[in-house]
Amino acid sequence: MWILFAFGSAFFAGVTAILAKCGIRETDSTVATAIRTIIVLLFSWIMVGIVGSAGQITSIGTTTWIFLILSGLATGASWLCYFKALQLGDINKVVPIDKSSVILTMLLALILLHEPINGFGVLGIILIAVGTFLMIEKKPGQTSTPSNRRWFFYAVGSAVFASLTSILGKVGISGVESNLGTAIRTIVVLLMAWLMVLVTHKSSSVKKVQKNELGFICLSGLATGASWLCYYRALQDGPASLVVPIDKLSILVTVLFSYFVFHERLSKKSALGLVAIVAGTLIMLL
Repeated sequence: MWILFAFGSAFFAGVTAILAKCGIRETDSTVATAIRTIIVLLFSWIMVGIVGSAGQITSIGTTTWIFLILSGLATGASWLCYFKALQLGDINKVVPIDKSSVILTMLLALILLHEPINGFGVLGIILIAVGTFLMIEKKPGQTSTPSNRRWFFYAVGSAVFASLTSILGKVGISGVESNLGTAIRTIVVLLMAWLMVLVTHKSSSVKKVQKNELGFICLSGLATGASWLCYYRALQDGPASLVVPIDKLSILVTVLFSYFVFHERLSKKSALGLVAIVAGTLIMLL
């Protein structure tokens, strides 16, 4: 049964980007992030209720609280950058860059945590890097200008902050049940997202969100929550060495749906890049 939950996690994670893209055609990405985080927060606390770890919150130490908050801020920054990149760029280009955060995470872990990288890890890093480069090729006839490069910088920001989230969690969050830690971080993300809405004077835009886009935004939050529920259920019953690579295959779901929903076609070069990313992800787990 765990394998069904693992594939369910990959499916919902892949669909999240598609639903989010549908919800930010006209809606500001910061506003959309703030709204969808409400849904994600509800799901994260449902997970806490399922595993019964809410009582542990009183035993969390000061240092752990600091790193929980810092990792929450990094998560919020990553989400804000990611959905802004999705709004500005093609899904098939944004998602591979976001997934490449695993490269920076491993390098930071090597430098800061002295975690060694074996031969398979090095090969995986090379394949993912090459695959990402192949997938972000420019469209035929497209000229490179600051306006159409903005998505790239937001996508890179998303990957960088996602990596920092992992490192901060690894460094300082110990003795906290993972679902409870996720729920607390999500509170920080929610506060950060709505603070950004207020600071950028976009609160008036909340009331102007079209109903159909609001639906897609909420659905993307539900998809994220469903992905988390499936992922942790799969980890509970199945081996992590198999659950994790299956979850990373969400990029295949995203690419497939982007073809049918947004008619984003992969060139031969991009398809080769996708194969390299998937191969690199699987090899890194050997």
